[in-house]
Amino acid sequence: MQAKKRYILVIVSCAFLAYAYFGGYRLKVSPLRPRRAQHESAKDGGVQPPYEQLPSFLDHADPLGPLVGHGNGSAAVFGALGHNDSRRSRGSDCRMETCFDFTRCYEQFLVYVYPPEPLNSLGAAPPTSANYQKILTAIQESRYHTSDPTAACLFVLGMDTLDRDSLSEDYVRNVPSRLARLPHWNNGRNHIIFNLYSGTWPDYAENSLGFDAGHAILAKASMSVLQVRHGFDVSIPLFHKQFPLRAGATGSVQSNNFPANKKYLLAFKGKRYVHGIGSETRNSLFHLHNGRDMVLVTTCRHGKSWRELQDNRCDEDNREYDRYDYETLLQNSTFCLVPRGRRLGSFRFLEALQAGCIPVLLSNAWVLPFESKIDWKQAAIWADERLLLQVPDIVRSISAERIFALRQQTQVLWERYFGSIEKIVFTTFEIIRERLPDYPVRSSLVWNSSPGALLTLPTFADSSRFMPFMLNSMGAEPRHNYTAVIYVQIGAAMGPNAALYKLVKTITKSQFVDRILVLWAADRPLPLKKRWPPTYHIPLHVVALGGNTRIGAGPTAQTTEERPSISQRFVPYDEIQTDAVLSLDEDAILNTDELDFAYTVWRDFPERIVGYPARAHFWDDSKNAWGYTSKWTNYYSIVLTGAAFYHRYYNYLYTNWLSLLLLKTVQQSSNCEDILMNLLVSHVTRKPPIKVTQRKGYKDRETGRSPWNDPDHFIQRQSCLNTFAAVFGYMPLIRSNLRMDPMLYRDPVSNLRKKYRQIELVGS
Repeated sequence: MQAKKRYILVIVSCAFLAYAYFGGYRLKVSPLRPRRAQHESAKDGGVQPPYEQLPSFLDHADPLGPLVGHGNGSAAVFGALGHNDSRRSRGSDCRMETCFDFTRCYEQFLVYVYPPEPLNSLGAAPPTSANYQKILTAIQESRYHTSDPTAACLFVLGMDTLDRDSLSEDYVRNVPSRLARLPHWNNGRNHIIFNLYSGTWPDYAENSLGFDAGHAILAKASMSVLQVRHGFDVSIPLFHKQFPLRAGATGSVQSNNFPANKKYLLAFKGKRYVHGIGSETRNSLFHLHNGRDMVLVTTCRHGKSWRELQDNRCDEDNREYDRYDYETLLQNSTFCLVPRGRRLGSFRFLEALQAGCIPVLLSNAWVLPFESKIDWKQAAIWADERLLLQVPDIVRSISAERIFALRQQTQVLWERYFGSIEKIVFTTFEIIRERLPDYPVRSSLVWNSSPGALLTLPTFADSSRFMPFMLNSMGAEPRHNYTAVIYVQIGAAMGPNAALYKLVKTITKSQFVDRILVLWAADRPLPLKKRWPPTYHIPLHVVALGGNTRIGAGPTAQTTEERPSISQRFVPYDEIQTDAVLSLDEDAILNTDELDFAYTVWRDFPERIVGYPARAHFWDDSKNAWGYTSKWTNYYSIVLTGAAFYHRYYNYLYTNWLSLLLLKTVQQSSNCEDILMNLLVSHVTRKPPIKVTQRKGYKDRETGRSPWNDPDHFIQRQSCLNTFAAVFGYMPLIRSNLRMDPMLYRDPVSNLRKKYRQIELVGS
């Protein structure tokens, strides 16, 4: 009987335990309730379910992949994003298809800048920082700009949004109400907002802008993979207040420095934070510093209360910090460490690129600038913040060949995309432009090689292999023959003794000519057809240039009622079907052998200007300005387009890419178009033109009123040169001592052994 009672007691106990586990738990936390409801009940005072008590980890499916694929450490972001990782309240899931109106961009890709806000009751306008003003100036002086909002594809705010740190003196207040007053805001659709700093002490929250960006595209520095809207926002670099508007300093690496074993393998000099977000990484750098090949020095001597916050290492760090000059470290280091600061981005990134010091990135989850287009594996090295002590082994394991390639690429990227605010803004626009449905997309090769995407207009041709600078890299050759383009400005009476008559006759004897195009810009009427020399099988096209001159192309073009602009000689006319263009003045006196030899040289250098008349530029210390000379020197930097070959793509760039300020200068002076073309080609190629043979004079001296006889001619050209350099932001022209001569040129052998015999008869 006692045994029976014990069995009953055991059965009842088991039933109760089974009910408590399988029934009670299910009543308390039903699996049918959504997880969010469970989480809310826990917040309201209910018992937190066991899985909510577990620590939160990011799994492999989380969108943090960009760091994994870069080859130098795993991709973790724990502790790297600050305390606030919530998304924006509206527009957080924006894509171009859902938050952008493509119909505004079908005609032209134009940008409207809102006018400055009116003065308030106290007579003050909202503050605008120097960098934001540079952004607005770059846009307003570019071909992107339109003053008509109905024609705009993109809208840029007139109020400064670069610094959204509420403790900053550049912080603009009441932005939400200001946005609400904008007539075209439309919750930010088709707007782009530029931002360098967001959030403030202590967490520096990335998405804390102080206003709701809505559907606006963010062009933002220090973006993380958690916050960026991929395919919509654009990550830009962090740049300092003295950053140049245009061009700026070129890269510091010279070609003869490759490859170089620098004094230091790895270097960093900068601030460290004793506590707070971003302090962990920089506080640990002293472990890598050995004072020999690795110099990583920091200081806590910054801020008003640094002494109150200093730790035990501050004094020692400050002494070591003062031993090294920052610029010297940059120029003498192979690798430069780029650790995160309070935010993910750092000024050190652009400084390292410019110096040709290969960046070693120590900022987990940072979306690198323009990462959708630029292949940063070709220019940077990744490390993991959590695996700091592996950094020395990483940089020591990189071969000399890869160091060579990485350093070269830093210079390409700096000069093409990051050297100025203008380039950063234009690159942002072009990335957005390539997202439009009908706009051709440039290849990764174009984006990641010189001269870069900004100078490669995809609307020129269906394939980039037709670009002059891509021919050699693709192992291709220019299409055969050339089009001779003769610009007629004087229009002397046509006859067998006229310079123009002789020139056309000479060209028809060339074995490489495809057709002749005469641009008639003279006041005299066109000669009758019977007065032109016979061209036989060579097509001759004569185009009379009218009085209404159109500067530029598209809706931004300007039309004048003056005489034809001299820039019309560089219009991409439909009659030009060959890659090679032979540009000639009407009074050029070259012979057929000179034309053929110059063409064969050009085929080997299709990206350059190749010709006869050379000029030079120089810096005049007495005038603190650039000078221009036609005197014989041991160098040259300009080959005049009065007798020169170049690729027809440069006609397209000249007409559709050059600043309207430059074209207007040429229009007003009726001069300097040849200098401007030389600056353009040197800007694209970073190479000088090529002079052939020793001929200096190339014009018929008997021709009447030539502009070359004007005593003010050279003064005007010097003025043009300085104007052009100011608009470019630097001097693109490059000096050269090279001259190309035919084999056996001037050698004391029989003339019958020489291919270009007529050249021997030409004096200087």
